[in-house]
Amino acid sequence: MIDELYSARILKLAANLPHSGRLAAPRSGERWGTGERVAKLCGSKAIVDVTLDDAGRVLDFAQDVKACALGQAAAGVLGEAVVGASLEELVAARDAMSAMLKAGGEGPTGRFEGLRALKQVADYPARHASTMVAIEATLDAVRQALARKSPDTRTSLAGAA
Repeated sequence: MIDELYSARILKLAANLPHSGRLAAPRSGERWGTGERVAKLCGSKAIVDVTLDDAGRVLDFAQDVKACALGQAAAGVLGEAVVGASLEELVAARDAMSAMLKAGGEGPTGRFEGLRALKQVADYPARHASTMVAIEATLDAVRQALARKSPDTRTSLAGAA
């Protein structure tokens, strides 16, 4: 059963973490934010930096993820699809992911459909939080960026966390 959870597909996604690291200091006029989430049960952690375009969509993205293979796999899918996403798309993906894990839902559609590869995690409630840390941190970062009126370019994103 555990072999199904850590399938070759999951391990391949976990090994590919697009946009790994942290963003540099924002340029003048950029809206930026940082989000951090930790899964208390296992200690999986994600720190995400974003900048948004004028329409409030993710323009630039970086993630520093220290998680199990499932958390890394979810972060890998997220990193492949997040640039260009709106807050609404991220909320819908998070909600669909949560429903997939907890209530038998089908999972995200559209740009985040790749998260459906983690459907078998539903059978392992202790792994749900680690699977969600990257998307939750991304939502926090986007919300912070949307709330920010003018960035302080003297502070790097890496130092702002």
